[in-house]
Amino acid sequence: MLNIKRIKDGRKNVDQVKELLDSRSGDNLAQYREIAAGILKNVQKNGDPAVLEYTARFDGVEFEASELEVREEEIEAALKEVDANFIQALKNAAANIEDFHAEQKDRSWQKQKKPGIITGQVCRPLKRAGVYVPGGRAAYPSSVLMTVIPAKVAGVEEIIMLTPPDNEGKVSPVILAAAEIAGVDRIFKIGGAQAVAAAAYGTETVPGVDIIVGPGNIYVSMAKELVFGQVKIDMIAGPSEIMIMAEKESNPAYIAADLMSQAEHDPLASSILVTDAPELIEKVEKELEKQIQKMSKKEIIKESLENFGLMIEVEDQEAAVEMINLVAPEHLELAVKNPFELLPAVENAGSIFLGEYTPEPIGDYYAGPNHVLPTNSTSRFFSPLSVRDFVKYSGFIHYSKEALKEASDDVICLAEGEGLDAHANSVRIRKEK
Repeated sequence: MLNIKRIKDGRKNVDQVKELLDSRSGDNLAQYREIAAGILKNVQKNGDPAVLEYTARFDGVEFEASELEVREEEIEAALKEVDANFIQALKNAAANIEDFHAEQKDRSWQKQKKPGIITGQVCRPLKRAGVYVPGGRAAYPSSVLMTVIPAKVAGVEEIIMLTPPDNEGKVSPVILAAAEIAGVDRIFKIGGAQAVAAAAYGTETVPGVDIIVGPGNIYVSMAKELVFGQVKIDMIAGPSEIMIMAEKESNPAYIAADLMSQAEHDPLASSILVTDAPELIEKVEKELEKQIQKMSKKEIIKESLENFGLMIEVEDQEAAVEMINLVAPEHLELAVKNPFELLPAVENAGSIFLGEYTPEPIGDYYAGPNHVLPTNSTSRFFSPLSVRDFVKYSGFIHYSKEALKEASDDVICLAEGEGLDAHANSVRIRKEK
């Protein structure tokens, strides 16, 4: 029997929801941060030998430095090993992802505001990107597509992938297949905080990068946090979550299936239903009891639902949307008749799935929008991974002699108002001559 928390008045008890989500990160990140910091420092100082030491200790593989990089023949062998239907599915997904992200491409521009004044912006791709792909419990080739393809669309010159080896020193064939399809330039068999360190600082074997993206365990997250500033990062991702808004007519079997689809990721994942139909909650709970028995990861699903699952009753759809914006979920399903009518009212969500035939996995794998999303309510201010993460911008200005003369009094006034005489002098000396 599943025991999922239930809140009867969401508006009045929103603090309970926030507390539950916040509790997933734990109280003491300092210990993980300290370990990650030690690994970073060692790799920065000692390079390849430190990486090899950690690979032996954590992954159980004794490599030479020359064996860290995946060889072309390993990729060719992987492509032969992976089922042809799976390869085709990856290619179809990659096409959808590329098509979506192509719409995000930015441009350089310039304009003449008036005679003698030209302003503009230069948009340039980053030179080298590092993509981290986790190993461990499962291989996620979809994450390869979602992190690499936006970088390719942006025009990044070189993309390197870092992923932990198995205990035989190999990388999952499906990961290698996805990397080949997405267009990765180089692949290294390195995982954990040491991979982040190698990419951030560079070693004798691994080139340093400008940005590191992709999810990982707590040590990877802490390492990314610590190297921010040395390199750019995408975000610090926490446990996954889904929030589903439903109504009396919604299909309880679909809702139960979608709640479980996130719960199977991790015992810390959170699955939340918000509805103005209490009777629907009863039906969903019955469906969960029935469907969970068929799931291969039912123990993880059960732990996730009982510890971090929620069933929230609200008075109407307006209150449901209010709850959504307060929770700011990573994934949001609007499993209602009128999802497009509600869409403008949704202010905070990482990715939004409209209608009962748009389950969250269609976005995880296939539709095109990115699945690297802000978690832990950070969709209030963070966005999904995009092409824009892989470019940088420079503004430029040109003033003619006459245009500067016209603006000089204002600039001198502002500079002197800030007490910066040398700034004022820089303009005044040109005006006087």
